[in-house]
Amino acid sequence: MPKSNPSQKGETRLTQASLVRRERDRTAYHPADVSPQRRVQRRYTMRLWSVRHARFLEWFYARFADVFLALHPVWNAVGYARAEKPVKFVEKRVKGFMFDCRMCGQCILSSTGMSCPMNCPKQLRNGPCGGVRANGNCEVEPDMPCVWVKAWEGSRRMRNGDAILAVQKPVDQSLRETSAWLRVTALAAAEREKERENA
Repeated sequence: MPKSNPSQKGETRLTQASLVRRERDRTAYHPADVSPQRRVQRRYTMRLWSVRHARFLEWFYARFADVFLALHPVWNAVGYARAEKPVKFVEKRVKGFMFDCRMCGQCILSSTGMSCPMNCPKQLRNGPCGGVRANGNCEVEPDMPCVWVKAWEGSRRMRNGDAILAVQKPVDQSLRETSAWLRVTALAAAEREKERENA
């Protein structure tokens, strides 16, 4: 006589997932279905505006970087370490408002379509994970547009949009909460001095 199939008798087949679900439902606790980062996440309005206006912001940032580089003698005279605190104060608020900046100290907005990759819950620096939802939202934060989907959209609006294809280095955690503006300016000034010496 053939063995009976539980599904033929109307019984539900037990799986690991159904066992977990059954045990979970017995408790009063229900997960919030969001990561800790989401609980303090701002609305995305300004961030999405920045992506839509990536071309203008790319142009503006280039002018801004030139001004900061022109001020190198001032930063040098004051001392970069002493200038760090007031510049960081302004940078954190401006970039926090515009891009939800996390102050990693290694800003790559000009390479990622003005979409900050540090807003990715997984903090991926070189493209999206495999869990992007069909609607383009994040797999961890279902109501948040995927940072890298937006990065690609923003990069297509920029003159130097193909910079998104460059492989980024891992985040140097020692640079957290430091000014990317001053660091980039100091590096550009050093490069300029080197070119003058070699000329």
